[in-house]
Amino acid sequence: MAPGSVTVRVPAKVNLQLSVGPLRADGYHELATVFHAVNLTDDVTVRESDQPGVRLTMSGEGAETLPVDDSNLAVRAALALAQHAGIDPAITMHVHKSIPIAGGMAGGSADAAGALVACDALWRLETPRDELDALAAELGSDVTFALHGGTAIGSGRGEQLTPVLARGSFAWVFALADGGLSTPAVYRECDRLRDGRQVPEPYISELLMQALRAGDPVLLGKALSNDLQQAAINLRSGLGRVLAVADDYGALGAIVSGSGPTCALLAKDPEHALDLAVALTGADVCRTVKRADGPVPGARVVG
Repeated sequence: MAPGSVTVRVPAKVNLQLSVGPLRADGYHELATVFHAVNLTDDVTVRESDQPGVRLTMSGEGAETLPVDDSNLAVRAALALAQHAGIDPAITMHVHKSIPIAGGMAGGSADAAGALVACDALWRLETPRDELDALAAELGSDVTFALHGGTAIGSGRGEQLTPVLARGSFAWVFALADGGLSTPAVYRECDRLRDGRQVPEPYISELLMQALRAGDPVLLGKALSNDLQQAAINLRSGLGRVLAVADDYGALGAIVSGSGPTCALLAKDPEHALDLAVALTGADVCRTVKRADGPVPGARVVG
């Protein structure tokens, strides 16, 4: 790390369960979800500058498609922390992306969490964690989890977290699609599919909790679920073919990650993960594949 700079590494997430309740009056849905952080990561570096404000640059696959102005969530995070602390920011920020863009793995939320931790360290604020959590929740539903990482139950919009005991480590394969999927569009399709039906309150699967406590990948594969999956498949039919290949080659479980279009495949072990990755590539059902393990910590300073 250069003098006057801080680099923070922050992980992607997969939703092991995403239970979507009825539409709320504020336009959001009540959620019950189980977040799981995996070691696909973005790096957020902030440096002191002699120019006022927050200037952002980005690198990595697809970074050229993302905004670098105040609409970027990482910039908004830095500005929110500066306002909270009563300081005038003068920094440059660089985000190197490895988390898939618009892939249902909370890459933008991860960058915001990374910006909060990096700026807090650069400015030597030592902001209490509950205050960082509050800022994160205002920025977006997944930002708080990106701060913490590990495995956690999310409620409300997903921003209210309860840590979950998860033993061992799990091997994952992620099938990345061409282009992204709009999260609001997926939720709208989910609402359309449910129109006229009584939508139950969201819940957390006891089978899933048992699997995590036991560190049992076979049981975990059976417990994976996502209420947005059918909506995502309706909008991107190729996702169904990815899940079919996963089943053919013995994935313990396969699921659309969040609002998609990334699909997460649970493997028996790292060797099986390699076999699944090769099978997906050979079947030509996705743009590329990435392997990862979880759970891993949330945003943390590296150097």
